[in-house]
Amino acid sequence: PSMLQEPLKEIQEVDEDLEEEIVLSEPSMLQEPVAFVVPESIGADKETNDENAEESIISSNPVAFVVPGMIEDKKEASSKEEDIVISEPSMKKEPVAFIIPQMLKNETAKDEDLVSESSILQQPAAFIVPQKLESETKSAVEESVEVANFPVENVEEENVDQENIPLETPAVQEPAAIVVSNLENEGKIGSDEEEVSLPVADPETKGEKNVATASVTGAPTPSILDMDSIDAFKATVTDDLITFDLAIPMKNTTTTQSDEIKDSSESPKDSEGSSLEKKGGDNKRNQYKSKTQRIMEKTSGEEQTGGAGGSSTWEAFQKAEERWEALKQSKPFTYDMNWLRNVQNGVPRPHQFVTTDGSDGTEAGWTKLREQAVTGEMDYDVIVCGGTLGIFFATALQLKGFKVAVVEAGKLRGREQEWNISMKELQELEELGVITQEDIDTVITTEFPGCRAGFKNEEVTPVKGTYFENGIGYECVTADILNLGVAPRILLERVAERFKANGGTVYEERPLKAVMISEKVGAAVDLVTPDGSDSPITARLVLDAMGNGSPISRQQRYGMKPDGICCVVGSCASGFDSKSNLMGDIIYTNSMIQDKGINGKLQYFWETFPVGIGRDGKEPGTSDTKTTYMFTYLDADEQRPSLSTLMEDYWKLLPKYQTSINDAEKDLDVKRVLFAFFPTFKDSPLQTQFSRVLAVGDASGIQSPLSFGGFGALTRHLPRITGAISDAMENDCLHKDDLALINAYTPNLSASWMFQKAMSVQMGQNVNPKFINRLLATNFKIMEDMGQETINPFLQDVVRFDGLVGSLARSFVADPLFMPEIVNHVGLKELGDWVGHVGMMGLYSVLDSTVSPVIKRAIKKITNPRERFQWLRKLEAWKFGSGNDYITPKNRKKKRIQREPEEKGGSEATKDTKMTETGTEETAATDEVEPSTQA
Repeated sequence: PSMLQEPLKEIQEVDEDLEEEIVLSEPSMLQEPVAFVVPESIGADKETNDENAEESIISSNPVAFVVPGMIEDKKEASSKEEDIVISEPSMKKEPVAFIIPQMLKNETAKDEDLVSESSILQQPAAFIVPQKLESETKSAVEESVEVANFPVENVEEENVDQENIPLETPAVQEPAAIVVSNLENEGKIGSDEEEVSLPVADPETKGEKNVATASVTGAPTPSILDMDSIDAFKATVTDDLITFDLAIPMKNTTTTQSDEIKDSSESPKDSEGSSLEKKGGDNKRNQYKSKTQRIMEKTSGEEQTGGAGGSSTWEAFQKAEERWEALKQSKPFTYDMNWLRNVQNGVPRPHQFVTTDGSDGTEAGWTKLREQAVTGEMDYDVIVCGGTLGIFFATALQLKGFKVAVVEAGKLRGREQEWNISMKELQELEELGVITQEDIDTVITTEFPGCRAGFKNEEVTPVKGTYFENGIGYECVTADILNLGVAPRILLERVAERFKANGGTVYEERPLKAVMISEKVGAAVDLVTPDGSDSPITARLVLDAMGNGSPISRQQRYGMKPDGICCVVGSCASGFDSKSNLMGDIIYTNSMIQDKGINGKLQYFWETFPVGIGRDGKEPGTSDTKTTYMFTYLDADEQRPSLSTLMEDYWKLLPKYQTSINDAEKDLDVKRVLFAFFPTFKDSPLQTQFSRVLAVGDASGIQSPLSFGGFGALTRHLPRITGAISDAMENDCLHKDDLALINAYTPNLSASWMFQKAMSVQMGQNVNPKFINRLLATNFKIMEDMGQETINPFLQDVVRFDGLVGSLARSFVADPLFMPEIVNHVGLKELGDWVGHVGMMGLYSVLDSTVSPVIKRAIKKITNPRERFQWLRKLEAWKFGSGNDYITPKNRKKKRIQREPEEKGGSEATKDTKMTETGTEETAATDEVEPSTQA
């Protein structure tokens, strides 16, 4: 019969008792579903219900083949053709179904610029063969149906039926496979030749119960029939049963693994029209990989480390994808830790990684605590869990005279990818004595003048004037912000060597098993040795520096889902234009908000840093290597896009951003692929629920919800936190109420969360596509006009009250009609909370400026050490919570306090610092020297 709605040319009589067979050979697995309707007579009165291919059951005249590969406007065939041969179908009373997986998880079909590469979703379509004709005659059809291959990029937006495109969890760039399973009676398929019987679908149910389907996620793993292993399979039709006669090898897979596809003379095309690479030898089944997988498998898998950006292998990417999917699918719940019922409303008690109950934890840990309770001696003063950034805390505390150990689950090693920071952060580490000027000169491998910030509705570079003058956007350049690239591997190596040379201990490749707390005695940290045995060590205080994935933080946040997420994908690669590789982009947009269909709306931001210029005689304009990131702010709704989708969008949009290349895969030598997602919680920083345990760094949530710059936040807070810890250790202020004051409420951090809210779009929210670009272009123009005193702190994750209020007032004057749109976007409740935090910033700023000097003079008269400790933490909270800790460029030189000469050693510097923080000496309470800044 003709392919498109032509009447059947010939009907032949078939013996009623004959057992017919239906042969399906080489099905075309193309990119768009369509229904081929072949009426048995001209007067056919029903058509395929192509709104749901799974449930399409034709119980009357037409024979419908639901075949991936066409679209509704029935364009002419292009490229490769393959045949579907239907041989002698039995036309009995009941319809039967042949199940093949449907192509293309295309969540971006509405956005013609962002159509992701074709991928198989294991969501079956159905070949529906009704068995009964109106005349009750039986027929046989033995004709070829030609199937067209339409690449996704040629599909007009209005021709894509969004309801017919399955949008489940993707198996990116997966080739065809036949999924055999049934909702009522699971087909049992072995690894050898075996028959699989599926009940015939009942027309009365219209396929809602009996049409075979396949699981998309979760266990059990569906069985996959590999198309490359067969030339054809046979399905024998009887009155009430279809029997599949299969003689093919079996394989179990999940939606994140590659399946096989039938070889052909022409390779399939990806979303950009380039051929997909086959893998496997001549005698192996051909498999097709996504662009992300192809690129990542070519990069080196050596020198992998922990932490964000530390691992860049394809396997690590798949694990990150699994964690992201698990987070999206999770549901928040409430569990009252003070209610002594283990199971509450069906929710079990969380795993007690940290415990004060002798029935939890390990016997080895409790035994050692009991033994050392007699002697009163702990193994260490402080144990730092997590070495990548924890080594800086450990070294700073060691310089204050404490015995410190660092515990790292893997190797204590910095990643190969550069950290981009400013000289200000390195100088703060130098002032503490953690690094030297020689270290600074050695670890800096890249230096460039500054970074651009730009917000544009389209790529136009350079853009002149303001957003309202050109209608496109605004950009500016800031000097000396994130303009240094340092080698983390060298930096951590030098700091760790100095730490160990001064008596510090590093436990590498020692995963943590449990932490046991005795408020009276101390803490025991149970480590797992290579042979699997327990090896506890003890200390007076445990610092949690294990990042946002810390098991201690997870225990405290049990049942909570992050309030916001920043997803980041990117790469470090060479092959860009070296002549224009002169400065970085700190935050940049060149497109409007992207509508990702069921995945919601996203604003993509870019960040770029040159690599290998400005140091060691490498002049600007000589390196073609740079690091580029694409990131977006969103929530963790279950419909949000996968990391794979974001990564494929990154490869597709990169040439639009970096115009010196046309195809990232062909034009670039990718050294590392970078990916991560960073959660943020409104109730940050995290205040400890346990005595003798304190979260620091990313584990505490102290980092900015905008940049998630863990290293920048570390250098900002390291003097304050290590000084407060020193004070707590000396005065035994290690109860959870005292330690909570170190991670006190900081209103400027809470106010920053509102900025992330304004730069994201909630699920189902309608917003002008230009909203975010207009908001940021206007505000950055105002901050630049206000000078470095305003824009520099903001770009370095410090929100100051004076700069915030001043920029808000000018923004209202510059664009008054935009205010109602902002209020509508963020919501009244969120806006009310934000106004409260801004008000507290103002109060903290006044207290720091006017009350703190008086209290500092009075502190020396306080005789109670704990009370003095608490007042000093309040002073620090006022300073840091208002942003007054940031020393502006014009004041930095006069505010900077010179350290004691290095040849005097750490003892004198330690003594000065401790006196300042405790306030026990006259020199510690002067107006000129503030506790939070003295080293």
